[in-house]
This record gives sequence, C-alpha cells and structure tokens, in this order.
Amino acid sequence: MTLRRVGFVGLGNIGRPMALRLAEAAQRGELELSVYDVAPGPVAELEAAGAKAAGSVAELAGRVDVLCVMVRDDDQVREVLGEALGVAGDRLTVAIHSTVAPATPAALADTAARHGVKVVDAPVSGGSMGAAAGTLAIMVGGTDEAFEAARPALELMGSKVVHAGPIGAGTSFKLARNLMHFVAFTAATEAQRLAEAAGLDLKALGEVVRHTDAITGGPGAIMHRDTAAPLDPDDFWFAVFDHVRALGEKDLGFAVDLADRLGVDVPLAREALARLAPGLGLPTTEEHS
Repeated sequence: MTLRRVGFVGLGNIGRPMALRLAEAAQRGELELSVYDVAPGPVAELEAAGAKAAGSVAELAGRVDVLCVMVRDDDQVREVLGEALGVAGDRLTVAIHSTVAPATPAALADTAARHGVKVVDAPVSGGSMGAAAGTLAIMVGGTDEAFEAARPALELMGSKVVHAGPIGAGTSFKLARNLMHFVAFTAATEAQRLAEAAGLDLKALGEVVRHTDAITGGPGAIMHRDTAAPLDPDDFWFAVFDHVRALGEKDLGFAVDLADRLGVDVPLAREALARLAPGLGLPTTEEHS
C-alpha cells in the first residue's frame, strides 16, 4: 500500500510539536513526512526525528498529498499557498492551521480550486502542550472530500477533530472558542484586582481557579444546548440554568458590592450581572418575578 505523504510548513512553537507527532507516525511506518521552515534549527530537529527536509514550499508541495500550514498570519498563508499552487496537482489537500481572518479560508479555497487543490481551514486549540501531547482540538471547515483527505493526518495531531462545516467554519469555531478564552482572561484580571484589594494571595486564587475548573469544566460546563434561543419553561435546561442564574446573580451581586466597598472598578462583573439571565436563555429577574 502506498504511504500517505504529508508535508508541514511552519515549525514554530506549536507547529514544531505538531510536526513531531507526525514524525512519530513516520517512524512507525504510517506515513512519509517532509517539512519546510525558514529557520534551520527546527528543520534539523525534524530530520533527526525521521522527516525529510525540503528546500522550498514548492519542492515540498510537489512531493506530498496533504500539506499542513502553521505560519504566522494571513499574508504568510497566502504566500505559502501561492508557492504550493504553482506545482501542486489535483491530489493535494492543504490544511491551514493558522488562525486567519474569517473571510480568508473561502477566498483561498476558491483560488486553490482553480488549480484542482482542496483546502480546509483547521485551526487548533490546546497550545504547545496539547501539540506536544497530540491532544489538540482541531476544528475543520471544508467539503466532506477535503476533510476526509486531511483527517488521517489531523487525527495524529489532535485527540478531538471536529468537522465544523463548510470552508471557513473551522475558523469561525476557533474565533468563538477564543472569544470566551480571552474574555475569561480579562475577567480573571478583574478578579485579581478585587482579590488584591481585599488582601488575598493572588497565586493561591489562581490555584483554586485551576483546581475547580478542572472539576467543573469551567465556562464550558454550561455549553450543552444546540441553540442560543430563549428557553421554554418546560425545557429540561430551564430549571438547571435558573439555578445557575440564581447562584450567579447572588455571587456577582456580592462581588460587585465588595468591589464598591474597596473602590475597585469591575465593569465585566456588572455586565455579567445584567447579561447572565438572558445569555442563559432565561427571562431577567424582573421578568421572572
């Protein structure tokens, strides 16, 4: 049986450990791996791990069936794809792992299609630690055919591979996920300011947050519905989320009161207090009463 030939461009903080997972599969005889990067150090590391080095993106694209791309930004992705299209035939599927602008994947896929090349947008979540462990979540947008072509390689790098929908859906999925991620980071800084004003140990607070989020699932614990529409009172989730609302409004109210006493600005907490109920699909407290 002919081995699947996989290429990887962009051996940075996340791309390098992703490629090393593919190199492990190459050592097991499951695929052939070729790599390219402008920096010689990570290329040499991948060569030592069993990959073949290519002298250019074009050389790489000419020898592989699936080309994984993890470069810095939209411009670099366009540059890589442009070099690949000059030599690629209709066998090639390009998996774009870089997080790009929402409209970029569809535009790239349209350009690639004129050359018979398939494209999926496949951004990742899990950071360098997930990349090293092979436990990334990979969110994929593209046709069924393109997804199936890329899937064997993706499943070697991630333990959660989701076909999110048509081209662009993977990027939208990643942006929605990271919206929550970085808003939560901002909320964490607000909580730290409140804790510091109250004379608390911020490192101990961080340990408690990580400990309890590992148990409860953090913000993802409420994400079980398939719609963001208002809940019917007879819906199973209405009572569950009404309990969440009651606890949340109580604790947020107390936190805002504490912040007011200590003179700490907590705009996110105030917004959360006002938006929690409707965000959960529930009537506001006033409407509920």
